[in-house]
Amino acid sequence: MKVTSAHQLSHVLQDQRKQQGQSQTLVARKVGLRQDTVSKFENTPDGTRLDTLFKLLSALDLELEVKPRGSAPNTTEQWQEEW
Repeated sequence: MKVTSAHQLSHVLQDQRKQQGQSQTLVARKVGLRQDTVSKFENTPDGTRLDTLFKLLSALDLELEVKPRGSAPNTTEQWQEEW
């Protein structure tokens, strides 16, 4: 998924949290944050610390991938080469 803003990223993480059936409190406890920190990220993500973002990704079992713009997504053939 292509994410181009802090607000878009916060919505993606919020959607993932809800799909996983996790509350803000549970996500926060998993990584030593407060519930209001999770809420602040989901509602007003501008200014969120990078370490907070990575803690939230970890709590949701997600990872961040950075790649050059315009690069093609991995194809089945590329995946087979990696394995």
